[in-house]
Amino acid sequence: MFSIEARVPTANASRHLQQSSKHWPHRFDAIFDETKSVIPFSKDRRAEFTAEPDHPRIRLEVPGEEIRDRMRNVIEDHLNRFAFGEPLDYAWT
Repeated sequence: MFSIEARVPTANASRHLQQSSKHWPHRFDAIFDETKSVIPFSKDRRAEFTAEPDHPRIRLEVPGEEIRDRMRNVIEDHLNRFAFGEPLDYAWT
């Protein structure tokens, strides 16, 4: 299992977390509130978002590198879409 984490500097961490998380429940059993979101994409793919005061922290768990890269792009695409033009810079580790 691979695990990567990103911090995305923004003053709107909670807003971005909530807007993005509201999108997922139509396909997955996403659970979220103002500060935390868990999205179980499948048995072996999961994302967890935590809203810190100056950034959302994203933790992604996947079975392999190829899926890791694809899921990372999916998450970035959705957060960017709901950031409404605010440029977001992802620092994945």
